[in-house]
Amino acid sequence: MGVKKTITENANQTSEIRQRVNFLKVPVDIVTPENLSDVVYELLNEKKELNIVLLSLWDLLRARGNNDYRYYVTRASLVIPISKSVVKGIKFLTGKKANRYMPFDFIIRMLTILENRELSCYLLGGKTKVLLKTEKNIRQTFPRLQIVGRFTGYFKRPDEPTIIKAIKKSSPHLLLVGKGVRGGERWISKNNIALGHGMRLWCSDIFDVFAEKKKRPSHSSFENGLDWLGHCFQSPWKFFRIFPYIGYNFLLLFYKLFVK
Repeated sequence: MGVKKTITENANQTSEIRQRVNFLKVPVDIVTPENLSDVVYELLNEKKELNIVLLSLWDLLRARGNNDYRYYVTRASLVIPISKSVVKGIKFLTGKKANRYMPFDFIIRMLTILENRELSCYLLGGKTKVLLKTEKNIRQTFPRLQIVGRFTGYFKRPDEPTIIKAIKKSSPHLLLVGKGVRGGERWISKNNIALGHGMRLWCSDIFDVFAEKKKRPSHSSFENGLDWLGHCFQSPWKFFRIFPYIGYNFLLLFYKLFVK
């Protein structure tokens, strides 16, 4: 009875600190900043593969149209919305308020949470100078965080088994993956079991930001939903995303009117 009661209490606590909604057939988690640390510690107690997805609008649409990516997202332990269009869509369809996180700020929060209990992190990706600068800055900012390993990106395929073995052996509480890892999130999905237990998070430009090679969007542009403009000026073809964005809004209207 005692074990069953504990399980029930933990289940109730999970429902209180995190809520998963099915949004356009894609799971999204509602987690407040105040509850994020409890959610992270609770996940780590599960001692299994824990993939975290930072979900943009384009990731949402990709998950709806790509079976492999949808499989990865639907089985992720935590799906965090980073797009204003996604949180507004959730509010429009469900009436629920989802918390949106800036990717860099979310990762800072994650590292702070890990440092508070002197947990560990492994860095994978980026070029040599970028990765070394990233490690130095993280060590200075989070002195009690244990960095148990690092490996640059753009590695050759024959090196991959050795890298995966090193990650599993070091057993990091968080594997932070950045640019230069072939396939990005697909690489994590492909090697899900081989990487061992712990959280994994992919963010393409995170090491460039930590190494001060690239500026993150300002908080004002992020709050106003204008952070995507910077990406468009860097890659002008992204301006054509206006068309799937229009389609997304029609999809929201369709679900609102016809889908229960």
